[in-house]
Amino acid sequence: MELRHLRYFVAVAEELHFRRAAQRLHIAQPAVSEQVRKLESELGVELFDRTHRNVALTDAGSALLTQAYRVLRQVEAAREAASNANDRPRLRIGYVPTALQASVPRTLRRLAGAMPNLRTTIEPGSGLELVDAVRSGELDVAVVSLPIPTAGVRVTSLGEQRAVAVFPVDHEHAVKPHVALERIAPERIVVLPRDADRPLYDAVLAAGCAAGISPTLIEMPDGQVDRILLAVASGAGMALLPECVAERYADAGVRFVPLAGESPALTTGIVSPRNSEHLPTVAFLRAASRTLEQRPQIASERSVVAA
Repeated sequence: MELRHLRYFVAVAEELHFRRAAQRLHIAQPAVSEQVRKLESELGVELFDRTHRNVALTDAGSALLTQAYRVLRQVEAAREAASNANDRPRLRIGYVPTALQASVPRTLRRLAGAMPNLRTTIEPGSGLELVDAVRSGELDVAVVSLPIPTAGVRVTSLGEQRAVAVFPVDHEHAVKPHVALERIAPERIVVLPRDADRPLYDAVLAAGCAAGISPTLIEMPDGQVDRILLAVASGAGMALLPECVAERYADAGVRFVPLAGESPALTTGIVSPRNSEHLPTVAFLRAASRTLEQRPQIASERSVVAA
């Protein structure tokens, strides 16, 4: 198994599209397809379910993706340790896909203006795995759903957001301005595995219990938001996801509908080492604080425009 095989596999797994993965890798699509087939042949398993219109990870592919992230992260750490000639500062960020609020990219843009030579890497993962990576020094910071075990780390809250319901575009609730949670009792709810985002998974169960419903949970085999949206768009069920997901996925064959009444509150935070003196980490946390301070002003401006 070669590292390029893993890189090609990760690109396809994240894009769920061979052509987009090839464009991202700056190589021809047949080369990506061939290398993925070679990797599948070497491992003796199929990593993707391929149809004429869709590409999806198999269970074997999901298992490999977790390990591939770890291997590539370790390779990158080894490369950085071996290369002392490049003195550019670096910030390694991990994130839970369902916790990445719009304030984080704004923070990174602010940071890029203040530190133009900063090298930033961003990779997804599950909450507990990312926290462990921060503790071990493999990552500098991680954006995760709260609460999480805080031993040995610092947690900077990014505030609360509300859950929204996700329906296929042709669903009867998709055109409504809001929907009461108790009205979805016959529905199946598509969720990520609990280990991918435990606070979100537990919030979905608690919300159902509070509304007096017991929907069937359809658990996706990995932590990819795309898989949930594709499943909803395909009619597998509905979903409950944080507002930040609606901000990033405006056109995915689904509609995001606010919940009537008191919807579940989901808290997001940045995990970093305690008492870190790593300049990019300190700068990122300061920039995040300034971005959050500006949020009420931005919300106010939007309300004025809407009026």
